[in-house]
Amino acid sequence: MESPRHKCLKLVISEPDNVTESEPIFVKGTWYPTRFDLSITNGLQAWTCHATEEEVKERASQWDQPVSEYIDLAEKYLGFEQPGSVYGFSDAGNGFRRLTWTFEKEGTKLEWRWKCQPSPNSKKTTADVLDFLMDANIRLSEEVVLKTQSAERLKLEAEKCLAQSEKLGNEKAEFENKIYGKV
Repeated sequence: MESPRHKCLKLVISEPDNVTESEPIFVKGTWYPTRFDLSITNGLQAWTCHATEEEVKERASQWDQPVSEYIDLAEKYLGFEQPGSVYGFSDAGNGFRRLTWTFEKEGTKLEWRWKCQPSPNSKKTTADVLDFLMDANIRLSEEVVLKTQSAERLKLEAEKCLAQSEKLGNEKAEFENKIYGKV
């Protein structure tokens, strides 16, 4: 079985009735081949969405897409903010929220919607999102350090090669001078 992929997206959502105010939210997606889970937090409250295989299959058929294409497209839009897409996170009543985003298909702008329920444990959901972000930050920092060290080693090797090349060039010139001097 394929292991899940995880991505996290920070969205700054403008309030519909007051575009000067915006609310940042973090959307952590866990992507499986035929379903996905979302954990969403604004730092104070949290919501979850567990898209079952049946729900994904039904939605994919409504969009005339195979399930894998539907999952890939949802992951693309909820893994990285897409230019031109309009994201929303609005009240759906009784503590529920509706996560929406637009995309273009064959020249037509379409909107996807998923209803999110209040998290049974907002503190844990928020902590899970923060843990994921901190772990990702640590991995990226380690990767930057390793690549910097590797670049430094390559630079030292290049400098050694250049010095050796200059030494060989000088030795060749000396040798040629001696040979031509004898002739």
